[in-house]
Amino acid sequence: MSTAIARALNDGLRSLLAEHEKVILIGEDVGRLGGVFRVTDGLQQEFGELRVVDSPLGEAGIVGSAIGLAMAGYRPVCEIQFDGFVFPAMNQIITQLAKYRHRSEGMVSLPVVIRIPFGGGIGAIEHHSESPEAYFAHTAGLRVVCPSSAQEAFDLIRLAVQSDDPVVFLEPKHNYWLKGDIDQDATPLPLGAARVVRAGRDLTLVTYGALVPTALTVAAEAALDGRSIEVIDLRSLSPIDDATILASVERTGRLVVAHEASQTAGLGAEIIARVQDTLFYSMAAPGIRVTGYDTPYPASRLERDWLPGADRMLDAIDRSFTY
Repeated sequence: MSTAIARALNDGLRSLLAEHEKVILIGEDVGRLGGVFRVTDGLQQEFGELRVVDSPLGEAGIVGSAIGLAMAGYRPVCEIQFDGFVFPAMNQIITQLAKYRHRSEGMVSLPVVIRIPFGGGIGAIEHHSESPEAYFAHTAGLRVVCPSSAQEAFDLIRLAVQSDDPVVFLEPKHNYWLKGDIDQDATPLPLGAARVVRAGRDLTLVTYGALVPTALTVAAEAALDGRSIEVIDLRSLSPIDDATILASVERTGRLVVAHEASQTAGLGAEIIARVQDTLFYSMAAPGIRVTGYDTPYPASRLERDWLPGADRMLDAIDRSFTY
């Protein structure tokens, strides 16, 4: 059955609420309204106001309450309404949530999931179109995951809530209504594994979230020029599945990494550094990044030029083959 990513997340959350009485959803407008993007639509009506909780407008309070609930044995799932709204909760996330297992010498785990719609492409301004993944990936103690399809959305939200580690769950809002088939009985990849979504032999293209469909389009266009592009969907931004990426680049000898976030100190730099540390003498060209620019997110009329798209990815592929 063809299902939109937003609906796949709704289905995954519904199944978790039904299976585990300790799962609680909390966030601004997640209950009666069903969320800004309707990801939690209908869940409060089905499971009640004590399981799907409309919170005050205060991200620090949302995450702080979730930490307390986790300490009491619950598995809270927080929603931060937009990516740029998460920053008031960074103290709770970095100082408490990410560190409590280490601080308690492993005796206390905090199975909290923080859902964050992120990224651009919806015609919105700053604070509604940002890509803060590098902040979380840099924070030891957090898992960071990002689905790119309906099947991955369903699988990853279930794996995230079942994990005993805190998970930052990034939802590419540009693709909420992208549809795909779901098999709810399929065995998912592990939470930290990357996925090869298109096999290739000449160059490895690594990306995640909203750019995965773009990367597949780019690979199809490159094939018309006789270039075989392997596309890897990271799925997990922390930890990074080094083994899958390294195995691919060792075969292809070339690497391009694409993400919407600004370039400096982004995930692309980290991935390229890891690959070149191991495969420097096996590579035919240096790794190349295709990213957003090192500026604040622009006005909506400029976002198509700011965001990396198919043309910029194809240009990076062309540059790689000049070496």
